[in-house]
Amino acid sequence: MKKPRHSSGRVIVIGAGIGGLATALPLVHRGFDVTVLERQSVPGGKMRQVNGVDAGPTVLTMLDVFEALFDDVGEMLSDHVTLIPQTILARHWWPGSGPLDLFPGRAQSAEAIGAFAGDTARSEFLTFADRAARLFDGFRDPVMIHPEPKLGSLTSHVMKHPSLIRDMGVGQTLKKLLDRSFTDPRLRQLFGRYATYVGGSPDRSPALLSLIWDAEARGVWCVKGGMSALAQAIASLIERKGGTIRTNAAVQKINTAFGGVSGVTLESGETLYADHVVFNGDPRALALGLLGAATSETAKMTTKRARSHSANVWSFRATPSEIDLVHHNVFFCDPSKNEFAEIERGFIPSDPSLYVCAEDRGQDSPTPKTERFEIIMNTPPLTQRAAQPEDYEICHTRTFPLLRRFGLSFSPEPGPDGLTTAKTFDALFPGSAGSLYGQTPHGMTAALERPTARTRIKGLYLAGGGTHPGAGVPMAALSGRHAAEAIVTDRTSTSRSRKTVTPGGTSTASARTANALSRSSGS
Repeated sequence: MKKPRHSSGRVIVIGAGIGGLATALPLVHRGFDVTVLERQSVPGGKMRQVNGVDAGPTVLTMLDVFEALFDDVGEMLSDHVTLIPQTILARHWWPGSGPLDLFPGRAQSAEAIGAFAGDTARSEFLTFADRAARLFDGFRDPVMIHPEPKLGSLTSHVMKHPSLIRDMGVGQTLKKLLDRSFTDPRLRQLFGRYATYVGGSPDRSPALLSLIWDAEARGVWCVKGGMSALAQAIASLIERKGGTIRTNAAVQKINTAFGGVSGVTLESGETLYADHVVFNGDPRALALGLLGAATSETAKMTTKRARSHSANVWSFRATPSEIDLVHHNVFFCDPSKNEFAEIERGFIPSDPSLYVCAEDRGQDSPTPKTERFEIIMNTPPLTQRAAQPEDYEICHTRTFPLLRRFGLSFSPEPGPDGLTTAKTFDALFPGSAGSLYGQTPHGMTAALERPTARTRIKGLYLAGGGTHPGAGVPMAALSGRHAAEAIVTDRTSTSRSRKTVTPGGTSTASARTANALSRSSGS
């Protein structure tokens, strides 16, 4: 078939997750011919719903990342989605104690911890919070904002700021840091939970991940209509600016010619041509050859590193018992038990901690009698534990009886259609092995071992939570910005006679976003 004539700025984005959408929006604004191909019926990727209930990410942080994304294309985020700041970050229960609320204000959280666990705990928290803030500020620009961080440059950065060496706890796990930081085992358990935000265990994740607490402490927002409403808002804006989003359009393979990409072939047999292809999926799918042999040498490191955690996720509507929930709630297992040791051995934890999102709370509106709930239990990926026929029963009996011990019950309890497991996630996101966060965050250099936006194949780029800077909605959005910047830079360097970027375009956005991030939060 003869290749049709078209603009040399044609871009195909495979996947309409937040990384793909954040790549497409700035490019279409700058005149690129952008088509986003999504294998599901709606955009959003992991920001998905089951029967109108969120079944993916629920915590929106690092708001300035999204404000900058919209500002960069001449829009205001607040004109497209309704955001509701949460006065309580999360409410926490333990067997026999709680609740403990944490707040965006550092002083307010300290007072709450002091009332809950005493003056020593209050002082310990303030010391821990100061350390987390220094780490977040110290590693924001050289890691999160930098498109391709290297060990040498990061080492140089740390040597110029030697206090970071002490703060980051070189060679320590997050668990060891928390053991030294808090006398109360409940607080060790609480702040260790933040490793799960990137699919890790506090027992094996680096102490550096303590910065995630500071990221969340800078603010949490609800999106009216659920997190998927943010994805839909970006998708609508892409279309309004002239981009194309095709749903139910599964890509069979990425095509190459003369050492670079030439387009894609859909499962329907249709061939689309492009000068640039962005893969917004788990990069392990490429390495496994799921999109053709031509790209199977891409992101090979993803087949060698362990996978991050998966989850059993309940999404359902029910009437809860009379218990004072907020939007984000955590019900912890006994602090003397270690659910992560079971997960690392490939077992669904026998006594798990459970995250409960009461999606209709914290919305500045009356709570309906029948509410929407999402419950998350951390589990191993399929590389550690194969799916079993009895998984529904196991998950059900380890979720709802546990919550009833805290006084939380639901009428009715959900059936199998309300449960998403590792097996389901692997089917939704091929090549992921059910892992929700890509590669494991375990190890001191894990943050430097993810694939970055550029690949060795000319015109092929990566975006998404499996790509640098990593998991979480804000990080995936930043990966999209990195991919867009790489395309603009590479396009400009190979076609200097043909200007494709307006002043202040994507390639100049880093400084503005970096400044915005200094006031932001993250997960």
